[in-house]
Amino acid sequence: MTVFFIPPVAPSPGTTFTPQIKVLEAEFGDGYSQPAPNGINNIRETVELKWDGLTECEMHAIYDFFTECKGTKPFLYKPAGYRKPVAWTCKEWTRNLSEGIWKISANLTQSFASI
Repeated sequence: MTVFFIPPVAPSPGTTFTPQIKVLEAEFGDGYSQPAPNGINNIRETVELKWDGLTECEMHAIYDFFTECKGTKPFLYKPAGYRKPVAWTCKEWTRNLSEGIWKISANLTQSFASI
């Protein structure tokens, strides 16, 4: 069963997109090196999302989703700037309460598992 992440509110401005690139590189004695992609999926996207100003209900909807996925279950999500949903996992998320206002930060990592 395919699971979609549909947060109750859009992430706050300031989303960070960072590719993780895996390369094998052979270095030779004359300063020359020969790089090659490490596998067929050597570029894995990561996305840092944050939600500021959440109600307790909105916070629970997001926090509970990540908790239920346990950092291992991939889900589909379409971040801003993407043309189609991508499979992700989330192994890191935090929540913060300040003066009755909730904030959540989450780091999503692209998953190449079939879902």
